[in-house]
Amino acid sequence: MYLIKRFINFVYETIEAGVFIGSLFIVLYLFVGFPTGVQGSSMEPTLHTDDRIFVSRISYKFESIKRDDIVVIQSPTNPDIWFIKRVIGLPKDTILFKEERVYINSHLLEEPFIKVSTNLWENGFLKENTPYIIPEDSLFIMGDNRPHSSDSRQFGTIPLSAVIGKAIYRYFPSDKVGWLNK
Repeated sequence: MYLIKRFINFVYETIEAGVFIGSLFIVLYLFVGFPTGVQGSSMEPTLHTDDRIFVSRISYKFESIKRDDIVVIQSPTNPDIWFIKRVIGLPKDTILFKEERVYINSHLLEEPFIKVSTNLWENGFLKENTPYIIPEDSLFIMGDNRPHSSDSRQFGTIPLSAVIGKAIYRYFPSDKVGWLNK
């Protein structure tokens, strides 16, 4: 009888610990941050397919979104799909595309992380040499691999509410481990 009681206590304590750890994980995932993988080439050369990153859900509770932040957003066409993109334009900024270059508030945007010039999509959201003022509660986002990125040039600005979190740390592959901010 003694062994049965010990076994039942062991099972009960194991289940209790599992529920506690599971609950803690869920709270951290929903409110603090989560790991995710990169799929696609839109953020190359910064991020590559199968890179693993940590996304903070709480960063923007303590700081404002900044230009050049890498964010995870809900797709504007399908909320079940998430995109990883770079913030280019902030609310009330004026963005202009001229001769495959990006101008923000009449200043050339310095982007050392991209390798090619910035093209516009035919029938896209913006036109060459036509300034656009980003709405107050919106962002203009683009991938670093400009020829192969579905982004604000195509579908327009995204609401701030579409931002899921800030990509802050790459933990795989091991030779590229580190913080993603500058």
